[in-house]
Amino acid sequence: MGYEVKKAAVLGAGVMGAAIAAHLANVGIPVLLLDIPPKEGDDRNAVARAGLERALKAKPPAFYLKEFAELVEVGNFEDDMPKISECDLVIEAVVENLQIKRSLFEKVDQHRKPGSIIATNTSGISINAIAEGRSEDFRKHFIGMHFFNPPRYMKLLEIIPGKDTLKEVVDFVAEFGERVLGKGIVYAKDTPNFIANRIGVFGMMYTLKVMDEMGLTIEEVDALTGKVVGRPKVATFKLGDMVGIDVLYHVALNVYENAPNDEMREIFNPPEWLKKMVENGWLGNKTGQGFYKKVKDESGKKQTLVIDPKTLEYRPAKKASFPSVEMAKTEDDVRKRLNIMVYGKDKGAQFTWKTIAAVLIYSANRIPEIADDIVQVDNAMKWGFNWELGPFEIWDAIGVRRSVERMEAEGMQVPAKVKEMLEAGAESFYKEEGTQVYYWDFESKSYKPVEEKPEVIVLSRLKKAGKVVKENADASLIDLGDGVACLEFHTKMNAIGAGVLQMVDEALEAVRKDFDALVIANQGQHFSAGANLALLLTAIQEEEWEEIDYMVRAFQKATMSLKLFEKPVVAAPFNMTLGGGCEFCLHCDRIRAHAELYMGLVEVGVGLLPAGGGTKEVLLRLVDKYIPKNLPRGVVVDPLPHLRRALETIAMAKVSMSAYEAKEIGFLTDCDSISINKDYLIYEAKQVALNLVREGYRPPRVKKVKMAGRDGFGYLKMLIYNMKEGAWITEHEAKIATHIAKVLTGGDVLPGTVMDEWEILDLEREAFLSLCGEPKTQERIQHMLTTGRPLRN
Repeated sequence: MGYEVKKAAVLGAGVMGAAIAAHLANVGIPVLLLDIPPKEGDDRNAVARAGLERALKAKPPAFYLKEFAELVEVGNFEDDMPKISECDLVIEAVVENLQIKRSLFEKVDQHRKPGSIIATNTSGISINAIAEGRSEDFRKHFIGMHFFNPPRYMKLLEIIPGKDTLKEVVDFVAEFGERVLGKGIVYAKDTPNFIANRIGVFGMMYTLKVMDEMGLTIEEVDALTGKVVGRPKVATFKLGDMVGIDVLYHVALNVYENAPNDEMREIFNPPEWLKKMVENGWLGNKTGQGFYKKVKDESGKKQTLVIDPKTLEYRPAKKASFPSVEMAKTEDDVRKRLNIMVYGKDKGAQFTWKTIAAVLIYSANRIPEIADDIVQVDNAMKWGFNWELGPFEIWDAIGVRRSVERMEAEGMQVPAKVKEMLEAGAESFYKEEGTQVYYWDFESKSYKPVEEKPEVIVLSRLKKAGKVVKENADASLIDLGDGVACLEFHTKMNAIGAGVLQMVDEALEAVRKDFDALVIANQGQHFSAGANLALLLTAIQEEEWEEIDYMVRAFQKATMSLKLFEKPVVAAPFNMTLGGGCEFCLHCDRIRAHAELYMGLVEVGVGLLPAGGGTKEVLLRLVDKYIPKNLPRGVVVDPLPHLRRALETIAMAKVSMSAYEAKEIGFLTDCDSISINKDYLIYEAKQVALNLVREGYRPPRVKKVKMAGRDGFGYLKMLIYNMKEGAWITEHEAKIATHIAKVLTGGDVLPGTVMDEWEILDLEREAFLSLCGEPKTQERIQHMLTTGRPLRN
């Protein structure tokens, strides 16, 4: 039968349940959110309502826009369970207790409509045990959908079929999860904690063992288990505080109690000191203390304390230092960092080797117990725990043969299947041939192709397959096929400098000759953090004002070249798209953005204003949106409210917290579109470009604008003065805002004076150069480069 989800229900309005409901609403699905009725009070839906309120206040936000919460209807298990008969998908997210879940699903079975899909979000309880005793139709349509917290942001969705689950249900849920919810799908087996938590919690518990054996401190372990080895910067213990020490404790205990044949079972038995922390209620961030605790000293200054596992007393945290870590930090490539950390000689490297080797061996031993292949395990750890590389990718990075020889020399039990792979002449778990990736399959003892989807374009593979048209150190032009090329940045943080600007010229020339359209996209951590500030500061310090003027002109020329180009140009931004990165996008014909888009013109934070056309584009977009063309004679639209909005957008450095908010701010127009699954972003941007070609694309002409002139400038200066007097902005910020106001209005010219885009760009450049000469601007740039944070001087 065919399945669809027009309406869903989430049972349980705790942190996880409410967040799952929020994400369903994010993608436009009406949701019924139910929980128990309170024992006291008149509001029978108070518990579910409180859950929804928590989701609305969550940081980071659970909703793309707060208005999306209107799609969530609250209710309770006693009065509103019959309403689930209207739902195509019901997801349970109540407390991790088998009997409570069974009792709830008994009620669900009575009210659900036949053929509706019923899912549990359990993090480790047996799917088959939960479904025991339910009707046949229920069991056929019952499945595990394990989201990771927070559901909006975490990519992983583990799908766990029960023994009676129909294959068509598994296929639909995977398709729905990937295409509608934007998740990365991993197929797990019905074993304790499934894949990610089984491997991840083993790694954390084994870390406790080695920490104790080697006499390391908590802060030393966190220094060794974060970004230096390709893990999140919260490392081990800060992650434990975030997740909840009680959650870590119970997930570990779940394996200990329910996996009697696990060769490393004892590792999952939590140490007494961890048990004592749970008993004391020291559960991490949610209780104000865990492995770490923040307090104020006698002077009122904040201080971080860390627990001593031996005494369970807190002491001031100390900065940890290891030679291997300092050496590894000099490398951008995680594979190089791993080799430094694994094969180093100091105590930190010895710890890293012991803990990583154990995780690699444990992961290999879990196949086919928890998953059928290594791809599922690697993806689960990357998407669920934010590892840069999965276990088998790590093994490849440090050399399978080299590491296995060391493991055996040290008496570790290397899985026979891994040794058989090496004996067969296979030196790595993965290999690439052209654009196809293959993985080693333990069962067939041969390489099998990793499933590829046409909607997933991987630029690195295209480059290896010889699809590079042009390239320099900062950017590349890549052939995406079907007459579309891709301009990719690959600088640090994808900052825009001379190399990128040069490639814009070369890319447009190549597209003019050989392609039909251009997509601007990359697959870095962020789309672009903006212009190269270090280069600018050097020029300022050396007072190379003509060079700075040239740099700004070059940037403006590049953005306008994109805007006026004779063929379609589509930007595909995601994550941080700031400053110059935002300006590039604003000049494209269309934007196809990932839903997680943190876009803004943030130049004020470094004492400047957008001078690559960003100020101009904000003005033009507000004019286009709010001031109709061809007004009847005598009808006038007051531009001042829109000028105020433009000033606030730039001077307050507004940054969207989603692509939907970027639309509200005005960075995205009604013609721009949004991708929920980031893996599909470049493919979907390519389709937008091809559609523009098919529609008979015609390039825009240079726009002309009637400027508000001195009247508008005076109005904006009054607003700026009031903000300064009210201590909302500093004196220097008022100076920056005044420059912005001059560009937006034309400054001291008659109202109605017509200026074209190039003239407005001249105003931008003049203001930019003026601000570069300000000592406080130079302080802001230096502070940003040194700390990564803005300075409000």
